[in-house]
Formats: sequence, C-alpha cells, structure tokens
Amino acid sequence: MPLSEHEQRLLDEMERSLYHNEADDVTTVGGGRARPNYTAIALGIIAGVIGIALLLVGVVSRLPVIGLVGFAVMFAGAMLALAPPRRLTTPRASRRRPGFMDSLNDRWERRNDEE
Repeated sequence: MPLSEHEQRLLDEMERSLYHNEADDVTTVGGGRARPNYTAIALGIIAGVIGIALLLVGVVSRLPVIGLVGFAVMFAGAMLALAPPRRLTTPRASRRRPGFMDSLNDRWERRNDEE
C-alpha cells in the first residue's frame, strides 16, 4: 500500500532529522584526539626515573620503606605520562538542543492546539 503525499513528506523529514542528529553525535563523540601533553609526558618520565632510583636505593640499603616510596613515585610517573590529555570543552548535556522525539512531541502538541 503506497504512502500518501503527507506521510511521504513526514517520513522524509524524519529521515533527514535522524541523519542530521547522527552526524552531530559522530562529530561530538569521535571528534578527534587532543594534542598530547608533552609537559606531562616529560614529568612522568622524570618521576619514573626517580622512582626507579629510589627503588634501587631501597633494595641496596635493605630499607623497604624507601623501596615502596620509589615504587609509588615510579607508578605515579607512569600514570602521569600515559594519562590521556584533558579536553577543555563543555559537556555535551549543557549544549543540548531539542532532539528528534522532542521536536515530534512539539509538533504533535501544536497540531492538537490548532484543531
């Protein structure tokens, strides 16, 4: 059974809106990677080297406290160097615009008010 002209227009509009919303989602979610933070990487490497040195000093001097501190510093340096760079963008929810279902509900309410 073929669609009426009004139903075909409505279906086309729904498809356009869906494709437009999907394209917006793709650009906001997968919007490329941020630049690496070279300062954090350098500080992480320096902390890792200091941690290894403290770990070795703790093993040689047979003081486990120094070895544990060295391991903690080394671990913190690795986490600092490998952490993903932070983005300075606003969360997606604060930039939210009406979605597909919201616009359909608004149109439905307007149509009922006109009648």
